[in-house]
Amino acid sequence: LIFFFSVFNRKTGEPPLINGWIPYLGKALIFRKDAFKFLLDQQKKLGDIFTVHIAGRYITFIMDPFLYVYVIRNSKQLEFHEFADKMASKTFDYPALSNGKFPDLKENLHRIYQYLQGKPLDIISDHMMKNLQDIFEWKCSQATDWETEKMYKFCCSVMFEASFVTLYGRVPAADGHKVISEIRDKFIKFDASFPYLAANIPIELLGATKKVRKELIHHFLLQNMTKWLGGSKVVQARQDIFEKYELLGDYDKAAHHFAFLWASVGNTIPATFWAMYYLLRHPEALAAVRDEIDHLLQSTGQKRGPTYNIHLTREQLDNLVYLESALNESLRMCSSSMNIRISQEDFVLKLEGNQEIGLRKGDWIALYPQILHMDPEVYEDPKEYKFDRYIENGKKKTTFYKAGRKLKYFLMPFGSGISMCPGRFLAMNEMKMFLFILLAHFDVELAENKAVRLDNSRMGLGILLPDADIAFRYKLRS
Repeated sequence: LIFFFSVFNRKTGEPPLINGWIPYLGKALIFRKDAFKFLLDQQKKLGDIFTVHIAGRYITFIMDPFLYVYVIRNSKQLEFHEFADKMASKTFDYPALSNGKFPDLKENLHRIYQYLQGKPLDIISDHMMKNLQDIFEWKCSQATDWETEKMYKFCCSVMFEASFVTLYGRVPAADGHKVISEIRDKFIKFDASFPYLAANIPIELLGATKKVRKELIHHFLLQNMTKWLGGSKVVQARQDIFEKYELLGDYDKAAHHFAFLWASVGNTIPATFWAMYYLLRHPEALAAVRDEIDHLLQSTGQKRGPTYNIHLTREQLDNLVYLESALNESLRMCSSSMNIRISQEDFVLKLEGNQEIGLRKGDWIALYPQILHMDPEVYEDPKEYKFDRYIENGKKKTTFYKAGRKLKYFLMPFGSGISMCPGRFLAMNEMKMFLFILLAHFDVELAENKAVRLDNSRMGLGILLPDADIAFRYKLRS
């Protein structure tokens, strides 16, 4: 009885509470089934700010995109890193960074993300471009006639290997491709359980996941990694930092490396699939992007064909406005991340006008950008793929409005503020380069006439997976 009474005992200034009738679970089941619909329904009933009881947590959702900035800039009282650290340490099996044994490790690792920006980003992107071309040549250069493959499997195979080799180096064995394929197959098995691990379900209840995770982590033990040739500076810098912490065991260091691999490809692979899928579903989009690619190759005197190495500067990649717009449009449609902050103290969050909300220490605050991405006031016909949605007068379009007011945030596939993905620039470059090489060298078309839909099992966790794979075919362009 005390439990039920305390749940309903709201303080002045706290948002309305949606509690659910099942003790502890609250609204967890209905939220997991379709978070998007559930949140929209509550917004219609209760307005832009409300609290939902989900599996023992009280999560306050802020639905109005004009209020996002008040959450994002309050990083002192509304923290993210401790929550992310706890979730990652449990998911990837390394000791939490915040447990006091590893002073400054979190800050030192964060500093390394400088290798994914500026000049170092150019270097790693160049390596990725070369590796992508090598893999495409190895995989596809014999395709003088139509070859048929499953699209998700294809994207997964190419992007996983290119990312792995770019970050960690080549496996020098004669069967290097085979070794990476074996790691990829285990990765896919682990990844299927990721939503359950993120939801705090014990790994012991998830079949072979614990065994698969252990095998994956073992690939990243130092004695194995030292055999790989030509790894990236970002991974080398991480290794150097781990070596300074005597209390960090060999297995723990390997688990950190595995977590970094997951962060590098876990969302990029499905995002690449959706970008390719939508282009192939829309011939006018495919033609516009291909024309832009051909024009760039022509103007820089570069030849098409898998035996020719294409080189792209960051500026050239950035100037492919149709390619970027098509990619942004697919990200708008398939991303479903929940931006979470945790209140560090009891305090009143002041919002625009005279609005304010009372928060208790430990309360979760959440932004759910998918609501913004599918808002018909911001994006006309939001369920339709419009490849040129982010272009205006031949240039990148960055002004979007709601209720006549310009939005500061209109596309948020990579999170926001302190929780923004540090690898977002590399991820965008990788996806652009994949599509560039594919469309420069090959004719591609769907081999099945079926609609692939979003699988909602990862709602709130990043890029949604497809609910099925689809066959496509490709051959070398004449």
